[in-house]
Amino acid sequence: MSSADSQPGTAAVVVVGELLVDIVRTPDGGVAEHVGGSPANVAMGLARLGHATELACLVGTDDRGRRCTEHVEAAGVALTQGSVSSTHPTSTAVATIDEQRQATYTFDLHWELPPVVLAEGTGHVHTGSIATTLQPGAAQVTDALQRGRELGTISYDPNMRPSIMGSPDAVRPRVEELVSLADVVKCSDEDLAWLYPGTPVEEVLARWGDLGASFTLVTRGEEGVHWRLPGSGESGSEPASDVIPVDTVGAGDSFMAGLVSGLLDAGLLGSPGARARLRTARADDIRPAMARGARTSGITVTHAGAYAPTREEL
Repeated sequence: MSSADSQPGTAAVVVVGELLVDIVRTPDGGVAEHVGGSPANVAMGLARLGHATELACLVGTDDRGRRCTEHVEAAGVALTQGSVSSTHPTSTAVATIDEQRQATYTFDLHWELPPVVLAEGTGHVHTGSIATTLQPGAAQVTDALQRGRELGTISYDPNMRPSIMGSPDAVRPRVEELVSLADVVKCSDEDLAWLYPGTPVEEVLARWGDLGASFTLVTRGEEGVHWRLPGSGESGSEPASDVIPVDTVGAGDSFMAGLVSGLLDAGLLGSPGARARLRTARADDIRPAMARGARTSGITVTHAGAYAPTREEL
């Protein structure tokens, strides 16, 4: 890392989304519980990279809720006012693994999100996954993004969960509504294929640019990232890190955290002025941020679970 990258961007970040417990049941009868949630992983990734980060979520005061709170706070994430509630138990996602290593999921979700507090100094808001489509909290997500746009910039990762979000035709209008509010949109190739079956990647990225996003990307695992800058009309691909993975849990969330971190440090996210700069950015302006995303996700996959690397590890 160069000396120019040694200090994080100063804009505070608020991540809005689920913090829950993943319960994994294996064919041998084993049961393991892990703190999870895609937005929570992004929040922890940003905090570990040195950014002042808050998470707006909904967790209970039960044992699982306390574990979740302690886990994210240990990574440097602060929970926003109203994120801890005694009204409902902490949400869970049960993954039952069969003999062929295929998983089926059962969710127990609670998403009565209170109005999201965007404290003074907030310059960027990130959201994604279940939180963006599950009512009644999804309405508060929209409100937070609309208010966040007045303060700074927005990033969004659809991170689809087909088993609870419904059909592609049902969820696509909601995804595109949020794309229209976002400056940066990142999606996996699997999610894109589900959401826009049979549509070329470049066509989807161009559509998202027409909706208002200034920087659109699709992650493709070991094949790297395909990206597009609607403002300049440039597009291209960047390689993934050359590592031997232990597992890929949290890799996409780690890439998102590294990408947002790099764009904040480059002054391309974090304020209304940064939004204007991102709209006219060229390929050379955004490549360092993509490289940071590839590096953070590359480190994550060499660890078991959704490991979030520090800035020093880069």
